[in-house]
Amino acid sequence: MKDNIEQEEIFSQILRAGRRTYFFDVRATKAGDYYLTVTESKKFTHDDGSFHYQKHKIYIYKEDFNEFNEMLKAATDFILNEKGSEVISERHQKDFNREEHKEAHAVAEGASNSFTDVKFEDI
Repeated sequence: MKDNIEQEEIFSQILRAGRRTYFFDVRATKAGDYYLTVTESKKFTHDDGSFHYQKHKIYIYKEDFNEFNEMLKAATDFILNEKGSEVISERHQKDFNREEHKEAHAVAEGASNSFTDVKFEDI
């Protein structure tokens, strides 16, 4: 029997997000206190149709909740303020074109769209 066996789940929530699933589980320590585990589970499919899950887990303890929440909020607010809530990625948009996105981003940043074609012979 493992020494680090998970304690009993007290409360659980699941967020399904495409190939990823996030589990938010409140567990009890041996002393009867509570802590949170956040698990990301990602499904990978092999060429033969079989699949496996890769999991990553973090443990968050009560004494860290306030700072963790503040930093999570600051990081997510930063992303939303800088990039908005629209998802921009080739994985989430079937018609995503990396080059068009780079050009649009450069124009939005005020950069020039022109470039010089340099060949290895020119160097």
